Amino acid sequence: MRVLVVEDERDLADLVAEGLRRYAMAVDVAYDGAAATERLAVHDYDVLVLDRDLPEVHGDEICRDLTASGARTRILMLTAAATVPERVAGLGLGADDYLPKPFDYAELVARVQALGRRSQAAVAPVLTRAGIVLDPRHLQASRDGRYLRLSRKEYAVLEVLLRAQGAVVSTEALLESAWDEHADPFTTVVRVVVSRLRAKLGDPPCIHTVPGAGYRL
Repeated sequence: MRVLVVEDERDLADLVAEGLRRYAMAVDVAYDGAAATERLAVHDYDVLVLDRDLPEVHGDEICRDLTASGARTRILMLTAAATVPERVAGLGLGADDYLPKPFDYAELVARVQALGRRSQAAVAPVLTRAGIVLDPRHLQASRDGRYLRLSRKEYAVLEVLLRAQGAVVSTEALLESAWDEHADPFTTVVRVVVSRLRAKLGDPPCIHTVPGAGYRL
């Protein structure tokens, strides 16, 4: 899952981002509305965690424009404006969910995960293929009953491949889905993670390289 956190309180933004990364999400951060607008124009995010009162470009404008564009990105407004009329107004702008500050972090994670599922094509709650069973809600994976001890990045790549349901996934698509904006597209990082994942999955091999196209599970 690819998430953009937009929050002008830098410490809070970084804390939220780091916490979401613990759940195998690729997270970018913007500290003002202008930076958020630039990132939304470049990347296809699953979820936008959006503070409403932002410098440069107001959160309401970002929400309104993103909704009007028809993007699949789901929007969670995270703001100190907590009255019922303010919540109704935020949802009326196109936000999918609304969480007032201060918030419980476990609830924030649960809401982001729920919105992420809504942004993607409908799939079973538990993903299965080639003897692999992956539970996105609990970050657990196994193959043929054997528990897989995966790193967060290996888990994220495996989830993307499983969600493709046998279709080829390009290296660029894996970078877009499982890495944040700081990933260097010219490195071999995807190949290295796929190699480690293959070793942990064991035999028979189930992740196949399609020359010039990408990977297929």
